[in-house]
Amino acid sequence: MRLLITGGAGFIGSHIADRALANGWDVAVLDDLSSGRRENVPDGATFFQTDIRDKSAVEAAFAEFRPTAVSHQAAQASVAISVREPQLDAAINITGSLNILTTSVAHKVERIVFASTGGAIYGEVPEGIRAGTDFNPVPISPYACSKFAVEKYLECFRQEHGLNYTVLRYGNVYGPRQDPHGEAGVVAIFCNRILAGESIAVNAKREVGDAGCIRDYVFIDDVAKANIAALEGRIPDQILNVGTGSETTTRQLADILQQTLKRTIEVLPNEKRAGDIERSLLNADRLVELLGPVATINDGLAATADWFEQRAKSAQSAT
Repeated sequence: MRLLITGGAGFIGSHIADRALANGWDVAVLDDLSSGRRENVPDGATFFQTDIRDKSAVEAAFAEFRPTAVSHQAAQASVAISVREPQLDAAINITGSLNILTTSVAHKVERIVFASTGGAIYGEVPEGIRAGTDFNPVPISPYACSKFAVEKYLECFRQEHGLNYTVLRYGNVYGPRQDPHGEAGVVAIFCNRILAGESIAVNAKREVGDAGCIRDYVFIDDVAKANIAALEGRIPDQILNVGTGSETTTRQLADILQQTLKRTIEVLPNEKRAGDIERSLLNADRLVELLGPVATINDGLAATADWFEQRAKSAQSAT
């Protein structure tokens, strides 16, 4: 397989690249490095520093590398930025994605896997319910709208051009290499602050002092594994949730990380953050049925905390 990964210098994309290379695939990474890091691109991968909004540059990369499959991870991923700059969000997430889709068709790409969002698309999930792929989508942010739009474009391209696709709707992905900047980086933020002995804040779910919002935190290894399975055609579903089906509050996250890192720091209550979904939980039964058990929050956080701790030690020794 010749796999091109958009956003492959980022947190999720670089893990997919690692697995694909381990499988013996030819891998190319296409990334503008606006949020990704050049050092995340693994040895052995061809690298194109390209913005997906630049159609001619995208076409040049496809023509040079000749991919047979595409993993489309590149995105503007901040809900806050999408609200503040909806045109920017649409330019990257919709127009940029259309550049990838049209170029994939032109170069006869056999399959595309698209990184979508479970939490943002499903919106508020009521108590006692896990959102399955049949759950009514409620994309209330421009970011969620753009992701949902691309899902619909993919179906159009399947019907019009025969482009095979798989949509993976992620929960809150965490793990080694996660960037602390941005809304999805709470695990990285907490790890860094705990290791530095600094206080952390728990944004309220409803009232200051509560345990915080409920999320479905999914470990990066399970996300990368799902992407590889989809690229290999082992996921027959056109849309699949990638989560755990287990809920974790922000306070639980803070407590587990303190226990894992064997450090105690001050945990401060904070106001509810505007626009935060109170409860997001995915039904991941189909993922488990297809690919086997996913990592528990304790095991995933242990591996993640160890990576951040080793990185902090390396940084200290370097100085």
